[in-house]
Amino acid sequence: MSAADRTAVAAAPAAPAPVYAAPDPARSMRALVLRECRRVTRLWTQTILAPVVSSALFILVFGLSLGSRISDINGFPYDVFIVPGLIAMAMAQAAFSNNSSSLLQARNDRYINDVLASPMQPWRMNFGYMLGGVFRSFAIGLSLVVIALPLTGVPIERPAHLIVAALLLVVLFAALGVVVGIYAQSFDHHSFINNILILPLTFLGGVFYSIEILPSPWQELSHANPIFYMVDAVRYGFLGSSDVNVGLAFGFTALVAIAMVAWAQWLFQTGRKLKP
Repeated sequence: MSAADRTAVAAAPAAPAPVYAAPDPARSMRALVLRECRRVTRLWTQTILAPVVSSALFILVFGLSLGSRISDINGFPYDVFIVPGLIAMAMAQAAFSNNSSSLLQARNDRYINDVLASPMQPWRMNFGYMLGGVFRSFAIGLSLVVIALPLTGVPIERPAHLIVAALLLVVLFAALGVVVGIYAQSFDHHSFINNILILPLTFLGGVFYSIEILPSPWQELSHANPIFYMVDAVRYGFLGSSDVNVGLAFGFTALVAIAMVAWAQWLFQTGRKLKP
């Protein structure tokens, strides 16, 4: 290279430094939410159809088949009375199962590390995972409402209260699913919480009966069941009637939901059971 060429090269302007876009936490959260929702829709026969069919069979067998042989409960036909509790039960189980299995699978397959390494803040991670459970729960709940309305004629007396009660219920169990999914070491732990704790408490929470007909001390013991207040809040939204003070039912459900969300947030904030 001649001296003139070297001088020309030295005088040439330097290439501009590459410009990299700043990390976008909101975009990462949208990707996480989309992944969780796609996980539900791709397996819709298992995640949505199966719970809807199971709950619809409860309505048909217990409501329509036995309803004519059971007297009205709190002034409502039996098939109408059980619909709110069955919908609440299906939505609660869906929110819990979705999030606990998703977190457990993410930990076992190690792709939780991609989420933890993303620019998302811990609250975005928590919110993103919970939205997956909320999406699945409301898909099931709306499907059951569409089925139950023509079959039983169940009313929706207070739609605003129903939306709030259903939202509190699914957020509570979605957060519980996150907590269990982080702590669980195997699918047996996930199944144990669902089958030994949630399902029995739900059946004993007034889904198929009013606790007012129970003798003492079973009536008093039912008030110690936290799921009873959640079912009662949903039933109030449908029927405009409840076994306990509606403020107590909504307040208790909201309090437990806040506690569960805070617990899940603490786990993401500290990385407990998530970070090596």
